[in-house]
Amino acid sequence: MAYRPGLHLLSTFTASADQLVEPSGCQALFDRLIDSLELTKVGEVYHAFPNGGFTAVVCLAESHVSIHTWPELGIATFDVFLSNYLHDNTAKARQFYVDVLCHFSATELSKQELTR
Repeated sequence: MAYRPGLHLLSTFTASADQLVEPSGCQALFDRLIDSLELTKVGEVYHAFPNGGFTAVVCLAESHVSIHTWPELGIATFDVFLSNYLHDNTAKARQFYVDVLCHFSATELSKQELTR
C-alpha cells in the first residue's frame, strides 16, 4: 500500500472586520482545537499588524495551520495540513476547517483540497 501524506485544505473566506483585527480569539480557538483533536503543537507565531489584521502560523508534529487576515477587506486566507504518518487525519483536518469557519462566522470564497 502506498503512503498518502495527508489532506491539505486551503481557503479564502469573508468575515466581519472586527473578527479579523486581533489574534487572541484565533489563538484561543487554535489552542482548543489542537487539544480537542489531539494534535501536537511544536511552535507558534502570532503577529498583530499595527494598522489591524494579523498573521499566525502554528507548527504541529502533524504539520501546520496558518491564517492571514485583511480586516480592511473583510477577508482571510487559511490553511491546515495534517499528515497521515501514524493515523489518517483527514477527518481532523476537515473538522479544524469547519470550526475555523464557524468561529469567524465566515463565508467561504474558495477552498482547495489537496490530497498529498
